[in-house]
Amino acid sequence: MKNYTVCNSGAAVQTEAEIAELCVHLRSVFQERRTSGYAWRKEQLMQLQRFLEEREEDILQALHEDFRKPQAETWFTEVHYLLTEITVALRHLRRWMKPVTVHTPLRYQPGRSYYICEPCGVVLNIAAWNYPLQLSLAPAVAAIAAGNCLVIKPSEMAPATAALLSDGLKDYLDSDAIRVVQGGAEVTASLLTHRFDHVFFTGSQRVGRLVLSAASRHLTPVTLELGGKSPCIVDKGTDIDVAARRIVWAKYINAGQTCISPDYVLVQSAIRQDLLDALQRAIDAMYGPGSRERGAYAGIISEGHVRRLQELMKGGSIVCGGGSDAQSRYVEPTILTDVSLSSPLMQEEIFGPLLPVIAYDTPEEAVAVVRSAGDPLALYIFSPQRHVSEYFMGHIHSGGVCINDLLFQAAIPALPFGGRGTSGMGRYHGRSGFETFSRLRSVHRKGTFPENALRYPPFGSLKFKLLQQLFKRFH
Repeated sequence: MKNYTVCNSGAAVQTEAEIAELCVHLRSVFQERRTSGYAWRKEQLMQLQRFLEEREEDILQALHEDFRKPQAETWFTEVHYLLTEITVALRHLRRWMKPVTVHTPLRYQPGRSYYICEPCGVVLNIAAWNYPLQLSLAPAVAAIAAGNCLVIKPSEMAPATAALLSDGLKDYLDSDAIRVVQGGAEVTASLLTHRFDHVFFTGSQRVGRLVLSAASRHLTPVTLELGGKSPCIVDKGTDIDVAARRIVWAKYINAGQTCISPDYVLVQSAIRQDLLDALQRAIDAMYGPGSRERGAYAGIISEGHVRRLQELMKGGSIVCGGGSDAQSRYVEPTILTDVSLSSPLMQEEIFGPLLPVIAYDTPEEAVAVVRSAGDPLALYIFSPQRHVSEYFMGHIHSGGVCINDLLFQAAIPALPFGGRGTSGMGRYHGRSGFETFSRLRSVHRKGTFPENALRYPPFGSLKFKLLQQLFKRFH
């Protein structure tokens, strides 16, 4: 029997059998409707808010311990991001829970038609390591708002954050309905042998396929938040300095370990050198000498990932950066050119601080490059001309789009966030997350009077013709 760590009102170690018992327990709690009311949902969201506020210093320390994440980055991308999601959920929860009335055609009158958002049931969130707090708790905000019982599986690659969630959340949340399970891939596999009502996964395409396959055995709906090669296209006429600063900011935050960071830049040939110069200036300004020592630049999650990035660097000519050290898990902000489209740099998601810059002459060329890598999670376009951005949006499919900036399409709670094709399936954030973890149940209600005798057989020719005319006329 394997031993797993489970947050269970103070219990420390559980076995496979006890994970099965946990799933049975959560289902019984859900079936008692203990999580379905507004009061429970509101209280859990407020308690999660308290956890983020009261344990802020512990959170900052845990993220620094896991991969030297700077405090400012942690606060903006993890703590504040989650507080915003909770604030939005609390503000709109009553309205989200209300029945939504829809039009009832005249031929079905008198009657009322509506749908209600009911909780899915017992849901599982499998989080990734690159934003270990955010990706553990942002789906949890949506799942709690929708009234579900929940298992959170944080990433074992960020052990300090996982331990904080396991030890800390039980003091704030209803541990009868919300649990944290720690462990590696074998724990995830064990959890997926059980039936959940929704599985939410953030991570790689390879593991996403395994999760989808495992969930299919129970016909469980799945949300996959994957990655891919998100392009940034820079059109001539763009303010080069502004574009360069925004690209550098978006690429090197979290040392490039962001699923929606620009994976590579496509720039029109006429402005290629101008952009390269501006990118180097921006890197010097943001991550110049001493930034590593000041703790202003995140580390790489593991020595293995550093070695992977070192190999990827061999696929291009280094314009700036290129320094690395596996033992200290450090890779400099790096720009590369002379990159072959067939090299590993352009065949796999980089997920690190390496930025290939590739020139193109025509929009068709740029589109062909992007399409060769599958549907990206994000598409970034810098152009002062609307028809240029419309052209790229019309010819490139992606999960989201940001024009003349980067990342913010994922930061606005009212915008659904998610991929398509190889970059994922399903959406969350704001109301989209609430609906992801809900079942939309259709209801049509009518009285027993008056009774419409025309609906019943037999249908003689005259009656049939009359009904045909009524159905055609009244919609």
